Amino acid sequence: MDEPTELGEWEFIGRRGGDPVRLVPGEVIAAVPEARSLAEQAGRELRFDFLDDTAVLGMLRLRHLDEEKMFNAGFALGVPLAIIGFGGGVYWGGVAQYWESSSAQTIYLAAMAAAVLLLLTLFVRSAVSHWGDRSRQSLRARAKRYRDVAHAARRGGADIPVHYPHYGPYPFAATFHPDAEELTLPDLKGRP
Repeated sequence: MDEPTELGEWEFIGRRGGDPVRLVPGEVIAAVPEARSLAEQAGRELRFDFLDDTAVLGMLRLRHLDEEKMFNAGFALGVPLAIIGFGGGVYWGGVAQYWESSSAQTIYLAAMAAAVLLLLTLFVRSAVSHWGDRSRQSLRARAKRYRDVAHAARRGGADIPVHYPHYGPYPFAATFHPDAEELTLPDLKGRP
């Protein structure tokens, strides 16, 4: 994973293509008893210190890189799949169905079906490899739980932006796997 955006000392990107966001310090979250309790409980379950600013910053930066990688993989195969599928359907509707030779129509349909099935297979394979990676699932589980902790702190009166950490929850593929290898950030040039 690489990190193309130059970030400030305590910044991360909360949404793909979004602006950098400043990390809310752990002491702000810990000041709310319910959030502190939730962070400690989640820390035991997910083997992560949700009140350690450096660890949380690294986790949020990794989560952003994970989201970027998933988007790029989906885009690389999803766009050709959509163009070929849509183009093949339009061409069939406008031209190929009126060909007099039924063998030419059959060859066209077989070629289009093969192309769409090949791209669809590659798309599904890519999605499964990204969503099924146990290390990435553990990262997503931690990011999801951190979001819950931050929202509990906000509800408890902490000065935390409304949508912090500025990304939505992962509805699936966010299962913690204690035996999974930990992901690491690329070189951050000495920044925390």
